[in-house]
Amino acid sequence: MGSKNKLKRFRENETFPNVIQPTREEVIDNFSLKGKWNEHFGNNNPIVLELGCGKGEYTIAMARKNPTTNFIGIDLKGARFWRGAKTAIEEDLPNVAFIRTQIELITFIFAENEVSDIWITFPDPQIKFQRTKHRMTNQTFLQKYHTVLKKDGTINLKTDSEFMHGYTLGILHGEGHEILYAHHDIYKNYHSPEDVINTQTFYENQYLEVGKAITYIKFRLNY
Repeated sequence: MGSKNKLKRFRENETFPNVIQPTREEVIDNFSLKGKWNEHFGNNNPIVLELGCGKGEYTIAMARKNPTTNFIGIDLKGARFWRGAKTAIEEDLPNVAFIRTQIELITFIFAENEVSDIWITFPDPQIKFQRTKHRMTNQTFLQKYHTVLKKDGTINLKTDSEFMHGYTLGILHGEGHEILYAHHDIYKNYHSPEDVINTQTFYENQYLEVGKAITYIKFRLNY
């Protein structure tokens, strides 16, 4: 993507009512929407997050299918989720929002028990050992997710990375969390949840075209 195109998208994001782009200081210093997201949406519907939402395809797809649930995509790259934000406006999807911020700040953005479910779709597996702290299902991140999730809230990990799938299962088993579903190739498992296989990202379609297996884990934290 050219720099001019990026700048154009950044400027357009600033005009979108469904895009929030706080500074790091604004997030850390008593973020105005923390604990008040239902006021932002104008209802008391459940809130579901997509972390590292990229272009926002999953956020948009889920919002289309579930109009009585609010969906929020979080990513640091606003030029990417511009597409999702624009689509939500074009399709008049009032239950969609996007936040441009770092995922590790999630506990500053949402109050305790404010989020119903979390989706992590095709994250960078951060395979090198020195990148362990950046893996989105490490113990530190799981603790943060637990803080904002409701008691019965779930986390969903969908990835093409066998490493990320195995690493996450190891963490979950080791810490005694509740694994509700797990499979290493959901498109070859006849019992895969329909909403999971019927919702696909741009990159997921590319992976499927070359025969790459897609893994999925749904789990609940027991701290």
